[in-house]
Formats: sequence, C-alpha cells, structure tokens
Amino acid sequence: MHLRFPLLLATLAALAFDVPAVAGTLEDGLAAYNKGNWSEAVLLLKPLAQAGNARAQEKLGRLYQRGKGVERDFAEAEAWYRKAAKQGDAAAEARLGFMLRLGVGQDRNYKEAFEWYRRSAEKGNPLGQVGLGYMSMEGVATPIDHKAAAEWFTKAAAQGDALAILGIATLFENGRGVPQDPVQAWAWYDRASKDDGEYDEVVFDRAARGRDSLAEQMTPAQIAAAKKLAGR
Repeated sequence: MHLRFPLLLATLAALAFDVPAVAGTLEDGLAAYNKGNWSEAVLLLKPLAQAGNARAQEKLGRLYQRGKGVERDFAEAEAWYRKAAKQGDAAAEARLGFMLRLGVGQDRNYKEAFEWYRRSAEKGNPLGQVGLGYMSMEGVATPIDHKAAAEWFTKAAAQGDALAILGIATLFENGRGVPQDPVQAWAWYDRASKDDGEYDEVVFDRAARGRDSLAEQMTPAQIAAAKKLAGR
C-alpha cells in the first residue's frame, strides 16, 4: 500500500498536466485578433468556432483567408465562412459571397455569391453592400443598374468602406447612376486612397492613381474645389 500511494500521486499529477487549457472567451479572442496577435487569436477562437460560435467561425475563416497565425488556406476559410453564414452571420455571408464571386479557392458561382451578398447587405453589412454594388455596376448575376450600384456604395461608404468609396468615385467620373462630376470624383478617389485596414494595398493604390489621372484633366479651380470638398 505504501508503495502504491506515491505512484497514485504521480499518476494524478501527470493527468493534471494533460488537462487541456480552458478556452478563452469570445471577447478574448476578438481582442487578440484586433491587436494583431494572430497566433493567440487562433488558439482562442478555434475552440469556440468548433463549438459552433458564428462570430468565432467568421474570424477564424478570415485568419485562414489572410494566412495570419495559420497557413493560408482558402478552402478552410470558405468552410468556416459557410458555417457562420448558415447561422446568419452578416460578415461571413459577405465574405463567402466574395469568395464565390471571385472564385477564391473554389469555382466561381455568381448566382450564389449574389444571394449571400444580398442577405448580408440587407442586414446593413458594408462588405455585402459593396459586393452588391459592384455586381450591379458590372451586370453580374443581375442586370446592369448603376443607380442601384450608387445606392449600395453610398450605404457602405457611410460606414467607411474604401472599396465602396472607390466605386462612388468611378461612378462620378463616368456619370453613371450619378451626374458626371470630376470634383466629386476627385474627392471620393482621395478619400478611397486612405488605408482603412480592411483591404489590400492595391485598392488604395488604384484610388490614388484614379485621383492623379483625373487631376490631369481638371482645371486648377476644379482641383481646389475638390481638395476643399475632401477636407484637404
């Protein structure tokens, strides 16, 4: 008996070290994500996502899509987005629409992309709104409707979405869905050139190029008015 008791203690101690750590709260995972602590965010969010938390699923999908804290894996990202989207998460619906529209990690499916964008947009999500805007502007899975595009872009731009702001600039430059107005277009391009932390640098570079190219066709008075409108 005396020999078995120390052995029992040692066994219990070993088991104690094998007990997995308790998963953090969603707030902990989101805080790590927002701070850019990617590896920590994955560790905190993955158990919650596996347990069915839609918000954690969407963020985990985003980490896989961006390759932050994990190896970039578009198929894995799509799978997590779809799980969250089926639960009605607006951000996941929009991101799933994006992947389906561009064929990221899978075949393109414009019809399904439009549907997920629509669901997201109607909930007020800017990513869904800007997605519908571009599909309306391009006539993808829906008839070309520049007025509808302008309306969706405006809703998303009001929430600071840079791609929507870029879309409005394009419409003003070409007079589609809104009156042609180089002053308005320059101001919107300038605003879209500011990194909002959501998109890749190519979006902001494109906006800056659009602004600078347009300036070559404008008078000094128009440029001055545009800068004033842009708050510069």
